[in-house]
Amino acid sequence: MKPLAVIGNVNIDLILGPAAPWPKAGTEVIVDHDELRVGGQAGNSALAWEGLGIDYEIAANVGSDQFGRWLGDAFGARSSKWPVRPEGTTLSVGITHPDGERTFFTTRGHLPHFSLDDVLAVLDSKRLAGGYALLCGAFLTENLARDYNALFDWADKHRITVALDTGWPLDGWTQANCDSVRRWLSRCGIALMNEVETTTLAGMDDPAEAARALHALMPEGAIFVVKRGPDGALAIDADSTLVSATAPRVTVVDTIGAGDVFNAGFLAALARGEPPAACLSAGTAIASRAISTLPRSYGPAKAPEEAVR
Repeated sequence: MKPLAVIGNVNIDLILGPAAPWPKAGTEVIVDHDELRVGGQAGNSALAWEGLGIDYEIAANVGSDQFGRWLGDAFGARSSKWPVRPEGTTLSVGITHPDGERTFFTTRGHLPHFSLDDVLAVLDSKRLAGGYALLCGAFLTENLARDYNALFDWADKHRITVALDTGWPLDGWTQANCDSVRRWLSRCGIALMNEVETTTLAGMDDPAEAARALHALMPEGAIFVVKRGPDGALAIDADSTLVSATAPRVTVVDTIGAGDVFNAGFLAALARGEPPAACLSAGTAIASRAISTLPRSYGPAKAPEEAVR
């Protein structure tokens, strides 16, 4: 199996809910569920690998408060080289709604200060040679995003394929944000984006056509994946062939981090040498189990027969 790493945002998630309708100012709402847990795109993907028993490395930073210490403890020895910033740890409060949607309130905290030097101080480039590095949280890790070209150069030097999941821009898909992502795609071997991000970035309504347009910006042999929630996932593979997978029907408990869990499942299957269609099935199966279990479970790494050409 090829080595795996994740680079990006690890923070605290406080999940509360469900709540509907949105409360009026000055009122108090009692909810049925609360959970304090490791969050952030990088944190969610890493926990999925952990739950699946898959070895990995993780490059992140934390704040200098009790939440930072708690995050470090959650990852044990893997966090031993994480830089500690003299700020509070980033906290996201997620309010879930009965329809499965959610609303986040997030502090800036430590994440904007995560840097290229931090990444290189943590990751073992020789150990990761020939493997995959999931790069996520671009619009939250501002210092690192400014040095993405240098990060891509480092990855190319060590034959590490970068899999990019930018997340949603805080200020929306402005022209500047679209231009940045297109430049990043030109350096990445894999893109992992949800349907709204894909169609918005490409300016097209059809997710498959949008994926083809964005895939054309990427290097030869790249894979562009579109995560479609209950509709499964599709991809334009290295041969420019459209492949897809359906998602199993489940009773949704908590969709927070579903796309990040999909990323972990997809990349784990790819690292095992499975074809893209099977990787899509692995990602959808693992994400579907995660969003339908409480406490969260990731299930077997092998997916049912949901891939179709």
